[in-house]
Amino acid sequence: MGVITDPVGDYLARLRNAQMAGHRYTDIPASRIKRAITQILKDKGYVARFLNVDDEGQGRLRIFLKYDRHGNGAIRSMKRISKPGLRVYAKADKLPRVENGLGVAILSTSRGVMTDKEAERIHVGGEVLAHVF
Repeated sequence: MGVITDPVGDYLARLRNAQMAGHRYTDIPASRIKRAITQILKDKGYVARFLNVDDEGQGRLRIFLKYDRHGNGAIRSMKRISKPGLRVYAKADKLPRVENGLGVAILSTSRGVMTDKEAERIHVGGEVLAHVF
């Protein structure tokens, strides 16, 4: 097994692939940042629920995906913005808008991982991790 240099990118790719394959759930190696992103996706209605699965190592997140009655995934688009080779930051007064406010930007701030709307409300900027629509 190789070393993952971009855990958030790997997380997004695993979610995207599981949804495209029509899986009911997917297991992803757990970390604090992945739990925080998953909680945001659950709160915003992009995933149905998630569980922390204990194993001998770091643990896993079991994320239950959400589909409409036609079998289309709740997540239409997920895009990694800030990458290990090119970090992208946004100031508190210039936070990104995803699909004219219909989507959500996920930021890592000094106050934790949060959405663009939460960051705007408490007036903090940070690293733009991903856009979800």
